[in-house]
Amino acid sequence: MKSTACLLVILGAATLFVRAQESDSAVQSKIIALEKAWNQAYKIGDTKALDALLDDAIVLVNDDGSVQSKKDFLASVHAANAQEQQVAPESMSVHVFGNTAIASGVLKVKGVESAKAYARREQFVDTWVIKGGKWVCVATDATPVVQH
Repeated sequence: MKSTACLLVILGAATLFVRAQESDSAVQSKIIALEKAWNQAYKIGDTKALDALLDDAIVLVNDDGSVQSKKDFLASVHAANAQEQQVAPESMSVHVFGNTAIASGVLKVKGVESAKAYARREQFVDTWVIKGGKWVCVATDATPVVQH
């Protein structure tokens, strides 16, 4: 009888573990979709979509080390989207910690600035949390990838 109870406990724990993995997998897929939506919205200058993805108190650290508020970032999007031709992740991984997810990877950006074409790669780290029943980004950081 004790072995049956132990077996049931082990099976129950294993079931919870599998459910947690499935849940993490679903969250990872959701965050990847949100990251892609962010990149697309930025590229086309969709500030309404960006507003919905970003928390009002987001910390935005740019690739030059400057920090922007959400309001300042959204105001800068109109100027930026005219020059950005491609904003796409080369690689991305998502790690889930309960109601928090960290997305990191390398982003490839192509565009035109001051009539000169550019292409750059940036290492990014975005922190997502569930607020009000939806995932929003609360912090983002981008660092240029230096070619050696």
